[in-house]
Amino acid sequence: MRSWGHFTLEQKVGQLFMCGFHGQQVDEQITRLIQDYHVGGVIYFRRNVESVEQLTRLSAELQSLAAKSSELPLMISVDQEGGMVARIDKDGITRVPGSMALGATGHPDYTYQCARILGAELKRIGIDMNLAPVVDVNNNVLNPVIGVRSYGENAENVAVHSAAAIAGYQSSGIAATAKHFPGHGDTAVDSHLGMVTVPHEWQRLEQVELRPFRRAIEAGVDAIMTAHVIFPAIEPEPIPATLSRNVLHELLREQMGFKGIIITDCLEMHAISKPYGVANAAVRAVKAGADLILVSHTLEEQIAAIDAVVEAVRHRDIEEQIIDLALERVLDWKQKRCGDQSSQQLTEQSTEQSTEQSSVPYSFSSVPENVLLDEIACKSITVVHNDGVLPLKSEQNVFIVWPEVVQRTEVDEPWSHSDSLGMVLGQYKKHVREHKITTQPSYEEAERITKSVMKGEQVIVCTYTSAGVLPKGQRYLIERLSENHSLIVVALRNPYDLLEIPRPGAYVCTYENTPAVVRALSLMITGKMIPSGNLPVRLS
Repeated sequence: MRSWGHFTLEQKVGQLFMCGFHGQQVDEQITRLIQDYHVGGVIYFRRNVESVEQLTRLSAELQSLAAKSSELPLMISVDQEGGMVARIDKDGITRVPGSMALGATGHPDYTYQCARILGAELKRIGIDMNLAPVVDVNNNVLNPVIGVRSYGENAENVAVHSAAAIAGYQSSGIAATAKHFPGHGDTAVDSHLGMVTVPHEWQRLEQVELRPFRRAIEAGVDAIMTAHVIFPAIEPEPIPATLSRNVLHELLREQMGFKGIIITDCLEMHAISKPYGVANAAVRAVKAGADLILVSHTLEEQIAAIDAVVEAVRHRDIEEQIIDLALERVLDWKQKRCGDQSSQQLTEQSTEQSTEQSSVPYSFSSVPENVLLDEIACKSITVVHNDGVLPLKSEQNVFIVWPEVVQRTEVDEPWSHSDSLGMVLGQYKKHVREHKITTQPSYEEAERITKSVMKGEQVIVCTYTSAGVLPKGQRYLIERLSENHSLIVVALRNPYDLLEIPRPGAYVCTYENTPAVVRALSLMITGKMIPSGNLPVRLS
C-alpha cells in the first residue's frame, strides 16, 4: 500500500466524498467544500445545467479550483441513464434511449453504441463518471423507482445489456457505475422515501439479483453503487446494504472479487437519513467498506458527514488503514480516468480498438446518430396485442389523449423538447384531434373528454406512470372510454399499465416518450413501419 504521509487526515477523508451543489456556476457551497473540506468528487443535476457550453466551462472552473487547493483532480459525475432519467437535457447531448427500450430491442449492440456515444459526449463536457447503467432486475410490477430504468426482468438479458453498456462507456474513457447493489428491482417502495426489504433466500439472490453484478465485474466495471435496501439473507441485522459490512466487504469485495470503487447512493435519501442521520450513516458506510460517500444536496449535511468521518478516525472508531485503502482505490481511479493522462489513454485506447475490432464483442454503427436513434425506436416499440384496430384506418378521424409530464422527480425527467403524438401524427394524417391532460387528471376532466369524443373517431389513449401504479384519473378515463370505443392504448413509460385497465383493442409499449419514439410510434400506427420490440417483462 502507498504511503499517504503528505496528506492530512482531513484531506484523505475529503477525497472520499462526492457532493452536489445548487448553482450553474462555481458558488459558495462548492467552493467551500473543495477548498476547506477537500472533497474529491462533484455530482451534477439538472439544477446545474443551462447549456452544454456552460457545463463545459463549469467543469473546467471546478477542476481549476481543485488544482489550486490540492494536487488532485476532481471526479465529476452525473446520472445520465437515458430515456426518462437524464440530467443534461440540452442540445449537444444525444437523447439516447433508456434501458427498458434497449432491452426490448433484444440487441446489446444498440446498448453498446448508445453508451459509447454518450460516454464520448460526457467526456467532452468534462464529466469522468456516469452513474449508469442500472443493472437491477425489475421483476416487481409495483416497483416505483426502477421500472423502465432496468433492461427487464430476465437476469441474463439484464446482465448482457449491462456488460454492453459498461463496455461502451469505458471505451469512451468514462467510468461506468453498476447500480444498485445487491439489487433494487424487486421492491415496492422507493428508497428515496423510506426503507425497503428484499426478503429472498440466498439461492434466489444468486440466480437473479446478483447475476448482472457478477457480469459487470467480469466486464471490468469501474464502480458499483450500493442500494439502501435490507437483505436478510446476506445481513442478519435489519440494516440496509449501504451500511452492511457483510454486503459490501464480505460479499462484494471478498466473495465476488470486486476491486473497483464502491460508491454509496445518496445518504440524504430518506431510507438512510431518517433512521440513521447522514453523518452517522457516512461513518457506518465507510466502516462497511464504501470508498466514496455520496451526499448530493445540503451543505450542512455534507460538512457534518465529512467531520463525522474525520472524528471517527481520530477516536479510532474507524481504522485509518480503511481510509488509506479507500483513498488508494479513488486515486488509482483518478489517475486512470481524470485529466490529461486520461485523455492520452483514451486516444491510445481508441487507436487500439480501431486496429483490433475483432476483440470487441459489439459492433459500432457509422450511421448518423439521429438515424441510429430512429432505428432503435422502431426496434423497441412493442405491440402486445392488436384486435384489428391497428394500423389506423385512413378514412376515419383520430382522437388522441396525451399526458404531459410536468413534475420532475429524481427518477422521472422527461426531455423538454419532446413533441406530442398529435403534433407528429398530424404530419402523416389529416383530421387528428388531441386533448392534453396531466398525469393526474380529475374524474370531471375524464367525463368531459368522454363526452367530447365523436362517433366514429379512432381513439388513442396514451398513459404515463412513473410511480408504479397507473394514476386513478388515467385509469378512470380509460374505463369510461372503453364503454363505447375499442381503444388503442399506448403505455408511454410503464408497460404494466395493462394490468390495471380493461382489455383495449390494441396495447402498445414504448417505454419512454423521447422524440425518436414519438416519431416511430406515428409511423407504426399509420402502417408505415412494422414494430419488432419484445416485452422485457411479463404482464401477468
